[in-house]
Amino acid sequence: MNSQELDKLIDKDKYQVFIVLSTAAFPFFVFNHPWFVINRKGKISRFEIRHHKNNDKSLGYLHINAQPPFQGIPMFYYIKKFFYRVKLLKIIEGDENSLAKKVSDFVENSKETYSYCDEYHFTGPNSNTYIQWTLNNFPEIKVKLPWNCFGKNYKQ
Repeated sequence: MNSQELDKLIDKDKYQVFIVLSTAAFPFFVFNHPWFVINRKGKISRFEIRHHKNNDKSLGYLHINAQPPFQGIPMFYYIKKFFYRVKLLKIIEGDENSLAKKVSDFVENSKETYSYCDEYHFTGPNSNTYIQWTLNNFPEIKVKLPWNCFGKNYKQ
C-alpha cells in the first residue's frame, strides 16, 4: 500500500492502532521492519525502535515520529529519496473503552515500560522485539509477524 491509501484509513473520531511493516534498508533488505502508527482521535504518532539512538537520549532506541507515519523505510539508508512500500498487518479501532485505546496507551507509555529501550542488536532486541513484546501483552490482537522479522523471538 502507499501512504495515501493508508492515510485514507485514518478516522479522526476513533482510536486506531496500525501495525505496519516495510522491507529494511540495503543491505538488510531480506528483513522486515515493523512499527506502530497510533491515531488518538486525530493525533497521529509513529512509534518504532531503530538501529541508532534517538537524539532525545532519554528514549534510547525508541523513535517517535522520526518519519511520516506511513512512509516506508528508505531503500538505501543514506539516500532518502526511494522508499519501500508499506504492508498493513492489522488495524485495531474503537472508542474510549476499546482495545485500540488500551493498546495506544500501552505503546505511548512504552518509553517507560519497555525494558530494551537502551539496547539494540540486529538479532534482538530490535524493532521486531518491540512489536512482538506489545503483541504478547495483547494476545487478542491475533497477528503474527512474518518469518523474516528477526528478533521477534528474543527473550522477553
